[in-house]
Amino acid sequence: MNVKVHATAHVDTFARDRLPAPDLWPDLLPAGLSYPDRLNAADELLAGGAAGAPAVHGEGFVWSYEELRERSGRVARVLVEDMGLVPGNRVLLHGPNAPELVAGWLGILRAGGIVVATMPLLRARELVKVLAKARVSHALVDAPLAAEVEEARAQEPVLATIRTFDDVAGRDGAFESVPTMADDVAIIAFTSGTTGQPKGCMHLHRDLIATCDTFGRHILGTQADEVFSGTPPLAFTFGLGGHVLYPLRFGASTAPCPKPGPEPMLAAIERHGVTTLFTAPTGYRAMLGKLPAGSNALDSLRVCVSAGEPLPASVSDAWFERTGVRVIDGIGSTEMLHIFIASRPEDAKPGSTGTAVPGYETMIVDDAMNPLPPGEVGRLAVRGPTGCRYLDDPRQSSYVVNGWNLTGDAFRMDEDGYFWFQARTDDMIISAGYNISGAEVESALLEHPAVAECAVVAAPDEERGHVVKAFVVTVADAAAGEALVVELQAHVKARIAPYKYPRQIEFIESLPRTPTGKVQRTVLRSMDRRS
Repeated sequence: MNVKVHATAHVDTFARDRLPAPDLWPDLLPAGLSYPDRLNAADELLAGGAAGAPAVHGEGFVWSYEELRERSGRVARVLVEDMGLVPGNRVLLHGPNAPELVAGWLGILRAGGIVVATMPLLRARELVKVLAKARVSHALVDAPLAAEVEEARAQEPVLATIRTFDDVAGRDGAFESVPTMADDVAIIAFTSGTTGQPKGCMHLHRDLIATCDTFGRHILGTQADEVFSGTPPLAFTFGLGGHVLYPLRFGASTAPCPKPGPEPMLAAIERHGVTTLFTAPTGYRAMLGKLPAGSNALDSLRVCVSAGEPLPASVSDAWFERTGVRVIDGIGSTEMLHIFIASRPEDAKPGSTGTAVPGYETMIVDDAMNPLPPGEVGRLAVRGPTGCRYLDDPRQSSYVVNGWNLTGDAFRMDEDGYFWFQARTDDMIISAGYNISGAEVESALLEHPAVAECAVVAAPDEERGHVVKAFVVTVADAAAGEALVVELQAHVKARIAPYKYPRQIEFIESLPRTPTGKVQRTVLRSMDRRS
C-alpha cells in the first residue's frame, strides 16, 4: 500500500483518526497528477475563472467568480466567528441545489471544516444517523428545512450550533482561507443506503481536484464558456461534480436547478443556456417525454452525462436522435468520488459504459481476484488517484481487496476493452443454471412503447431456483393486464435470448427510489416475497 501519513492543518482530528488502517487502503495511482502539500480545494476551484467571469447563475442574477469568493467568505466568517468552528469540525450542509448551497460548500472548506452534505428530502430520523456517525457539530441549512435539522439535534445533541443561509447575508466577505493540507479530509459523503446502513466515505482535498483532472479534463474537456446544470443533489457526489467541481475547476459556470423533475430542468436549460447536463437515465427519458414537438429548449446542449444506473441503448439513441448529442454514460461510486469508466461521445458504443477514464485501471475478476478474459462476467475492480476510505467502518475490508476497489457491480469486458454492465453483484439472476443480467432485460423492455419504467429482480421459483421478474410502470395510455404481459414477454424474446425473458411481470404505479434516484431493488424483492 502506498499510504503516507502527512501533517494536518486540522485541530479537530476526529476524521483523520478514523481513516482506515493503512493496510486497508486501496492502491492510489499518481496518474501523472501532482499537487502541493498545502492545498485548499475551495481556493483551487475559485481560482479556476477570471474574477469577473460568470460562476453561478441564479433566478435573475449571475455571480462572478469574485462575488462567489466573497459570498463563500461570508459563510466562512460566520462559521468561525459566530459558530466557533475550528479546522476539522464536521459541518452539515442541508438544502436544495441553489447558488447559496454552492457558496456554503466552498465556505465550509475555506474555514477548514469538513463538508457533510445531505439530501434535502432526508427527515430527522435519517439525519440523526449522519450526525452520530460523523459527529457533526455545526450545521448550515436552508431556512425551510431548519425545523427538521432542529428535530434531529434534539435526538443527537452532538450538533451544537445551526445557522441558515439567511444568517450569512450582509456579513463581510473578506476571509483568508485555512491553508489545509492536500491530504486533509475535505468531505464525508454518505452512500444512499441501497444495500443497508449508509456508509460515510472520506475524500481528501486533493481527491476533489484529482477527479477534475481525470474525468473532467479527459472526458468532458470543459471550456470556460460552458454552463453546467443537472438534477442530482449536490450531496450526491455525481451532483457535486456536475454542479461544483467540474465547472469551477475549468473556469466555467454552474446553474443549479432547485426544483426536481423534468419540467423544471427543461426550463432551466432554456433559461440559462445550459451546455453541459448531468442526470440519470430516467431523467433523459422523462425529459424526452415532456419535450413539446418542435421545441428548441435543448438546442444549447453540447455535453450530456449519465450515471447512477446503466444507460439503456434505446434511451441513448432516442436522445441522440432528438438532440444530436451522444450521452456520455459513466459509472462511478460515492466510494471512488466520481466517474471512473466512461466513453467520449465519438468513441461510444450505445449500451456500453465505456472504457477506463485516463488515470484509472479497471479489470474483471472472479471471486478469488483472478483476472477474467474478455466476454466473461465477473466483479468490477478499479484503482486510480481516488479510492474508498470509509469512516470507521468494518466494510472497508470487503470493498478494498488486494489494493483494488470492488464496486459491487458485475460487468463483462469486450475485446475492445469496453465494459458492459450486467447487474449489481447481489442482483445477478441465476435461473436454471443460467446467469441473466437484469439490466439487459430492462433495456429490452424499455424498447416497448408501453413501458415508461421498469426494474428486474430475481423471484424465487421451486423448479428453477429463481426466475426473472419485471416490475413495470406503463405509459399513461397503456392498458396494463394479461394481454400486455404476453406482448411484453414476446417482445423481450424477440430481442435477447429467449431464456432471459421475464416469466413474471407485475405492473406498479412507480418504482421505489432512493433520494439520488436509484431503484431500490431490495424493496422490490421484499414486495415480491410479500405477494
